[in-house]
Amino acid sequence: MESGNVAWILVSAALVLFMTPGLAFFYGGMDRTRNVLNMLMMNFYCVLIIPIVWVVIGYSLSQVPFENDFLGNLDALMLKDIGIGEDNGGQLAIIAYLGMFAAITPALISGAVADRMKFSAWAIFVPVWSLLVYVPIFKWVFGGWLGQRGSLDFAGGTAIHVNAGIAALAAVLVLGKRKGWPQEGHPPHSMPLVMIGTGILWFGWFGFNAGSALAANGQAVQAFMNTFLAAAAGGLAWVLVEWKRDGHPTNLGAASGIVAGMVAITPADGFVAGASPIFIGLIAGVACCYAVRLKTKFGFDDSLDVVGVHFMGGLVGSLLIGFFADPEFFGLDFMAGIFHGGSAKLLGEQALANGAAIVWSFAMTYAIMQVLKRTIGIRVDAEAEATGLDLALHGETAYHGGSLH
Repeated sequence: MESGNVAWILVSAALVLFMTPGLAFFYGGMDRTRNVLNMLMMNFYCVLIIPIVWVVIGYSLSQVPFENDFLGNLDALMLKDIGIGEDNGGQLAIIAYLGMFAAITPALISGAVADRMKFSAWAIFVPVWSLLVYVPIFKWVFGGWLGQRGSLDFAGGTAIHVNAGIAALAAVLVLGKRKGWPQEGHPPHSMPLVMIGTGILWFGWFGFNAGSALAANGQAVQAFMNTFLAAAAGGLAWVLVEWKRDGHPTNLGAASGIVAGMVAITPADGFVAGASPIFIGLIAGVACCYAVRLKTKFGFDDSLDVVGVHFMGGLVGSLLIGFFADPEFFGLDFMAGIFHGGSAKLLGEQALANGAAIVWSFAMTYAIMQVLKRTIGIRVDAEAEATGLDLALHGETAYHGGSLH
């Protein structure tokens, strides 16, 4: 691998790592003051445990050998026989880069279970979920049976966002609702923190998406531009919808729409061009703006809208590949979308890939949560929930001298 490509992958890996603290701030600002440190710890724990799991066994099971239908093997256990070699460390750089993806994916789920999950249960859930859910789906999509059939996922719309989003739904169904929800409002305690987190996520997402080209080339440049445009379009769409519907545009709406746009373009980023990312961002912004309200209608307490933003955004973006994919622009061999002369075959493959991920992720996550519930328990007691998880679970508070709510 050329040294310039290795450098780009390393920079992208650092950007993706930076996204996890950004996500922690994004979620932490949306949470209540008495639980903000717990939310930060849930996210940071993912970058403590998952890199180790990834290097020891996760990478080997998910990518070795690359073209294998369902699961890899143990040939690369603990990165056996992998070094800098003759490729300037290119393989090692890619492993590190993919490890950052593995770390942030379970962190996405933390927003759904906020305010009531035991940290001890979370500490077990994260590595178990990574191995039983994330690793197989990652394999199926990238090199496995779904990818071989022709489905497209450039940077993790199916493998990461749809996967984590539907897992969040399964987790909250087992965990149950927060005390007082939905009668009691739970507004964000710090919108400045949310906006800072959004900015970090947007910055890091360029590495998340453009880095997935695994080279400093034209596809990476196009993915960079697509990420920029879809994020802006998603934020704009969400703001306009809530402005018309509710009478005022909000910072939370802008932040949520930006994230929704980036989630939606993630699977499509290296396969679409021109105005397509704008349309994808606009559609995702509208769809996710309405999807976040479904939790109240159907009675599942997704605390920080993981299902509405990540599941819906990832699903919308992945399915829209079936319309907007343009292989001629990139000069690559993948199926064209309907708007670029293709048939509905690609759309069907996108639906199949996401359907398979949804079924496996939901069923396995539900089972993992049920096992934890029946063994160590997954929910804090009523007193800890009332006084706050920061003090009850971590013995510290984010703010001193002010009221905790």
